[in-house]
Amino acid sequence: MGETSEHSVTPLYSQAIVQAAQRLGLALPGHLLAELRPAQRVPLATQDALWEAFCAATCDPLAGLRLGLEMQIGHLDSAGMLLVTSDTLGEALEELIEYAPVIGDGGEFSIRHAGELVFIDYQPDYSVRRAERVEAVLATQLNLTRWSTGGRFRPAGIWLSHAPLTAPDEYAQLIDCPLQFGAAHNSLGFAADQLQLPLIQANGALREHLRQLADQTLEALGQHSLTADVQRLVRLHPRWGKERVAAELDLSGRHLNRRLGEEGLSFKSLRESVLQQVACRALQGDQRVAEIAEGLGFSDEGAFVRAFRRWQGVTPARYRERG
Repeated sequence: MGETSEHSVTPLYSQAIVQAAQRLGLALPGHLLAELRPAQRVPLATQDALWEAFCAATCDPLAGLRLGLEMQIGHLDSAGMLLVTSDTLGEALEELIEYAPVIGDGGEFSIRHAGELVFIDYQPDYSVRRAERVEAVLATQLNLTRWSTGGRFRPAGIWLSHAPLTAPDEYAQLIDCPLQFGAAHNSLGFAADQLQLPLIQANGALREHLRQLADQTLEALGQHSLTADVQRLVRLHPRWGKERVAAELDLSGRHLNRRLGEEGLSFKSLRESVLQQVACRALQGDQRVAEIAEGLGFSDEGAFVRAFRRWQGVTPARYRERG
């Protein structure tokens, strides 16, 4: 593989660790610091060594948790800003799953529904300081989700697959969120209705620009997916069907569906998911339902209403009344 496809982390995330060490007055190995260059992504092996050096120097079992609670949006590269400029928490989580590699390799996010709760699951692929780094990831998720929703986010808890690294009381002094250890997943859980929480930094025009930057980064990393391309085209041209989208990507309709099938999707389900997002966003304004239906390519308002009720469980009018 070429250099750009090597497993790596944004230098901004590594910078957060260095800055935390500086605040604590800790000296990290000079040879590691010399490997960190502002404009270059950090190889995962160097990131492993950085985590080991940082945790060893702090002698603090909760170093990862503290770091996560101090993490800023800027440390997450363009993906961080992309997340917080989304309209709702649900949209931000979809962006997180797609663009997490911009922040770094070494772990994967997914969304899991269980009854009344939704879980953001995180599956790490590293072994060095695994527990500390998982705690950092979920604490970052908790802290930035609270910030981006203006404090309205209410977590059900954090679930961790490892045993506590110190006395549970010490965790409670740092984080006001229920914690469960020895779980089947590493997760942040919350009530499903919070997926509709609006984000205070929502900005559609800026989000599109940031998405282009993030797409460029994914492409350079060799991780840009066909799914992202289809979502982008449907978002820009909601009236386009499968054949028109496929032609834009230099594919046949059949080849497009086969390629999407390799990613566990179909064009129909992917298009409907994007149309649902666009419709919900449009209903937050004063555009007439008939105009929204026409803009999304539905044959008439009734067809749109039926589709929207299937997606959201309520009519567009009722959805608009709710908020």
